[in-house]
Amino acid sequence: FQRHNPSRRRRHPPARHIAVDRPGLRRYRAAMTWDDDLDCQGLLCPLPVLRARKRLIGMAPGTVLRVTATDPMAQIDLPHFCAEAGHDLLDSSTAGSVTTFLIRRA
Repeated sequence: FQRHNPSRRRRHPPARHIAVDRPGLRRYRAAMTWDDDLDCQGLLCPLPVLRARKRLIGMAPGTVLRVTATDPMAQIDLPHFCAEAGHDLLDSSTAGSVTTFLIRRA
């Protein structure tokens, strides 16, 4: 029987490459371009991630994919997928019910 020791808690690393809305990033977002576009509006989990994965496989390394999704779980699933697969999540922004992600293929 082990006692609960808070210092032995597993610490999770912070999410990688998730941009927050700061004034300096507005210029960055306006200048960002993408090579391919994937519309996942209306699709539910796990379809946005599966379609993004399939599209990224067919793209050259270093190219940028823009994914638009309306599923609230995509805000959790796509950053997690990028971290696991090694892709760079360049930006994520929400406007109304639509979330836009910019992913650079590894």
